[in-house]
Amino acid sequence: MPTFVIGDLHGHLDRLMSLLAAAGLAGAAADGRLAWTGGTSTLWLMGDLVDAGPDSIGVLDLVLRLQEKARAVGGQVRALLGNHDLLLLAAWRFPDYVDHATEYEGRSLLDHWRDNGGRDPDLARLTTEHIAWLTRLPALPHEGDTLLAHADSVLYANYGGTVDEANFSIGAVAAGDDLLALERLLLQFEEQRAFLEDRTDGSERLEQFLEVFGGRRLVHGHTPIGEITGQPAEQIIAPLVYQCGRAVDVDGGIRKGGQGFVYRLDEQ
Repeated sequence: MPTFVIGDLHGHLDRLMSLLAAAGLAGAAADGRLAWTGGTSTLWLMGDLVDAGPDSIGVLDLVLRLQEKARAVGGQVRALLGNHDLLLLAAWRFPDYVDHATEYEGRSLLDHWRDNGGRDPDLARLTTEHIAWLTRLPALPHEGDTLLAHADSVLYANYGGTVDEANFSIGAVAAGDDLLALERLLLQFEEQRAFLEDRTDGSERLEQFLEVFGGRRLVHGHTPIGEITGQPAEQIIAPLVYQCGRAVDVDGGIRKGGQGFVYRLDEQ
């Protein structure tokens, strides 16, 4: 069955709904709500579901509902943990914690979240169900011979030498109360473009990353394609395939006004 991916949504519920409808993965039900129409297909959302856009909680609610509906007919709707999802968890758990150890010195986690697109109405609507779901999101899954990761970063190797180890360690940070560990992980997510061809070590780093975690290629979000190519976000309608097809960036820049796109994994 086909597998589809959608890049960083950043709270843009309208874009998610439009993309799903255009791809035939969701349509209007009798009750007026969006229903899963993808059958036994698999859909991966590549992290950064929240922040910046007008309705982060609406995105979470829709994904949770479609996940249940897809499962009932043999399909799957799954998501990765992105740094903005992690930052939302931090702001919810430790809003008054003031950082004195990193470059954010003197700023609370709540301030840092707001600086990065967090909206107070979303925090007020966040429920324990949302929190539990977010903390369970994987960091590094495989889909066939493709390795999925939110970030184009080697940070995952700091948390284990296998996919299972990295998922366990990052999940423990997301769900735990170790503030320093949480800050360290958030800071590491600031790395981008680790595998690009314009880096002298980009190809080598990609090969090492895939050797450690497995997979024929890496599909990621995190870095808007337009920031790499110089194109306006609204012109991005397809992924950036690089390193001879061994890496694919699917962040269409929705946060920056892009329309986004749905990418079918077996298209490349």
